[in-house]
Amino acid sequence: MSRSACSGWQTDPMRVFVLNGPNLGRLGTRQPEVYGGTTYADLAEHLVETGRGMGLEVEVRQSDSEAEMIGWLHEAADADAPVVLNAGAWTHYSYALADAAALVPRYVEVHISNVHAREEFRHHSVLSAKADGIIVGCGVGGYDLALAHLAATAR
Repeated sequence: MSRSACSGWQTDPMRVFVLNGPNLGRLGTRQPEVYGGTTYADLAEHLVETGRGMGLEVEVRQSDSEAEMIGWLHEAADADAPVVLNAGAWTHYSYALADAAALVPRYVEVHISNVHAREEFRHHSVLSAKADGIIVGCGVGGYDLALAHLAATAR
């Protein structure tokens, strides 16, 4: 806690990781009819600002390396930080990622598109069982919903 001269005692902002898996760095150019026109850089900037307005310290990261993603989930677990997780294609088959995600205190699984209206292999998630919530098909606005949920249910 820190003391503010104007408002008395304040808590430090809750740190939240927003972790994005393979191909999400291509937002804005990859299948805009599915994922929209927002670029990854614009999304990252938006999430940091939106989080700040919710009293969150948001770190946005993207990797095409599963090992790096697992390391970030371990980092979040060690920091006791909640996660907004869009694991991309790993969602459907990476048990290693599911095991790492299960270590974090809380996470919300996010998918930009409605995975249930797409190819059959996208209908199952190995991450969902341990997630606090799952947001699908809301476009990049799903990230805002996930941050709002984490801010509203902060522990």
